[in-house]
Amino acid sequence: MLYSHEVEQMCVVAKGACHGPAPIPQEGKWTKAYEIKDISGLTHGVGWCAPQQGCCKLTLNVKNGIIEEALIETLGCSGMTHSAAMAGEIMPGKTILEAMNTDLVCDAINVAMRELFLQIIYGRSQTAFSEGGLPIGAGLEDLGKGLRSQVGTVFSTQAKGVRYMEMAEGYINKLALDKNGEVIGYEFVKVGQMLEAIRKGKSPDEAYKANIGTYGRYNDAAGYIDPREE
Repeated sequence: MLYSHEVEQMCVVAKGACHGPAPIPQEGKWTKAYEIKDISGLTHGVGWCAPQQGCCKLTLNVKNGIIEEALIETLGCSGMTHSAAMAGEIMPGKTILEAMNTDLVCDAINVAMRELFLQIIYGRSQTAFSEGGLPIGAGLEDLGKGLRSQVGTVFSTQAKGVRYMEMAEGYINKLALDKNGEVIGYEFVKVGQMLEAIRKGKSPDEAYKANIGTYGRYNDAAGYIDPREE
């Protein structure tokens, strides 16, 4: 190690305070993290690309500094959606430091990785106070039945009002309107569960009918519209 001439001429002053890093909460215990392998936790974060035309929600389950599980959900950009496939191949098995310094193909996924890195190393994970953390595979619980991401898609104009296209429950078939023309409910299809039923042998028509539901005061409506056609 090289020292400047000025530093070499200095006398030594003893260092008094030396208490190490502040402890962080992770998986039900307090840890002083000195190295990447000292970090564990499951958490979520959101990233966005430079043109801000899409975003990524990233869920990581980290054990002893290693990414053991990754859930990558993208929105608004077809290129980003395909990039998620490559990021899913890349991330598991890497340390969180390696993943921070790896090109994860898409700006939004890289930004999400950065946000998660900061959360985890500061002890702000979702499992900070959960003893032992969560098992590998816990990220899938975010998807619910049918293992499909929850997506909300709503379009509206001042001239024609609002159209719900997709909500947490699923794909919207019809909007229910009261006598004033205001939305009071909707009919939806649980897409993930419908496809799961078809995959297991039910006919498409049978699976479709079995996975239709309603929300709100759907049956009290004065009229119904197709949000995509009317």
